Amino acid sequence: MPLAFCASQQLNLAVRRNAQHLEAYLQQEERVVSALLDPSQLEPIGAGHYRYTVSQLQVFQLRIQPVVDLQTKIEQGRLELRASDCRLEGLGVVDDFALTLSSWLRATTAGLEGEATLSVEVSQPPLLRLIPAAVLEATGHSLLAGILLGIKARVGAQLINDFEQWLQQERSAAGPALGVSQEN
Repeated sequence: MPLAFCASQQLNLAVRRNAQHLEAYLQQEERVVSALLDPSQLEPIGAGHYRYTVSQLQVFQLRIQPVVDLQTKIEQGRLELRASDCRLEGLGVVDDFALTLSSWLRATTAGLEGEATLSVEVSQPPLLRLIPAAVLEATGHSLLAGILLGIKARVGAQLINDFEQWLQQERSAAGPALGVSQEN
């Protein structure tokens, strides 16, 4: 019987200055993805495609490292990020493993809003067969929720910092035509 874990996270982030430029910023797909995720673990593999090596995770006595292929799509001012493939390094032979990631981020008049859902289905590794499935599933839910909370925290800090840097670069290139606010 496969184990199944799932977690979701919603984002409503107020941006006090220059929120009117967020939609243009979200069009900078590679820049935004690099700000959402750790760029040292992110590898562009084609237009709108990335490979992300998740930090090594420890689940009981096992150390695993998911490697996720991601695909982006920008549609109607909304940046979508989905997992297109995934493999686990460190688990040895796993009969079946499936990871689903569906997330989006869009600009609003007040800031950014978004949602991410992450789910995993995996057969129970032989090393963990003595641990009840309910305990493994609770641990899995907690692990996925922690990953999403980490990304949410990164959005609240790194993405906003990158947005402000992008605005400065745009203002330098375009001059006063961009209409970037200077007040704090």
